[in-house]
Amino acid sequence: MLKALILGMLQGAAEFLPVSSSGHLVLVPWLLGWESPGLAFDAVVHWGTALAVVVYYWRDWVEIVRSVLNSMRIQSIRRQGLLMDGQARLGWLIILGAIPAAVLGYFLDDFFERLFDQPAAAAGFLLITALLLVASERLGRPSRNVAEMNWLDALVVGIAQALAIFPGVSRSGATIAAGLTRGLQRDLAARYSFLLGTPVILGAGLFKVVGLAQAGSLAADWPSLLVGFVVSGVVGFGSIHLLLSYVRERRLYPFAAYCAAFGVFCLVVVLVRGGAA
Repeated sequence: MLKALILGMLQGAAEFLPVSSSGHLVLVPWLLGWESPGLAFDAVVHWGTALAVVVYYWRDWVEIVRSVLNSMRIQSIRRQGLLMDGQARLGWLIILGAIPAAVLGYFLDDFFERLFDQPAAAAGFLLITALLLVASERLGRPSRNVAEMNWLDALVVGIAQALAIFPGVSRSGATIAAGLTRGLQRDLAARYSFLLGTPVILGAGLFKVVGLAQAGSLAADWPSLLVGFVVSGVVGFGSIHLLLSYVRERRLYPFAAYCAAFGVFCLVVVLVRGGAA
């Protein structure tokens, strides 16, 4: 239960802060000599953070879903075009941006699962996260609002989200970095990142939980799964608010420095342990 509490807190914080929750779920148990929390725990705590986004943005989600459905009506298309309404436009861009990660995750699921048993890979990908954050601050000229977003913005950010399937590549870090590089305003890049991740996280979690439930792998661990779910959701809610407040006025360099330092530290430990996982 204590491990579930700690790992749930890690997931809730690291899912939205650009430091990679998947990397921490691989590396922290490995560093402490704990057994891997397993796919069921990983799926459930990701559901907790997805629920945090739904609760935090519930008014936005209601308006987005309603606007998307209204935009599909023939009269609406004739009158104002499919994407003229701002919330409908955002909804369709979320759908488009979610496709790359859904496709990549579905076809290469087994390959990515094997990477979760390789601490060296997770540590190396943390260094990539650090590079992405630094590059976005160097190259980005954030000025465009949601009305100026287009399908290419959604696709670029969606591809960045797909890359975050690798443990150690931060989903929020990669997507916010991609948004900044495309010139999106800082708070819009963060908001779109959080909204974009919700359908992918919920879908991937549902896919894993259904499979594990059919195999009878959930019943024995339900207390720790419940703790991880609740804690990740509560901490995740706070992390969303923290990062949104931070990213409006401040740069992402401290997160890049943390990812680089933690990644190098873990690679050194891998070498000291002789590469043992």
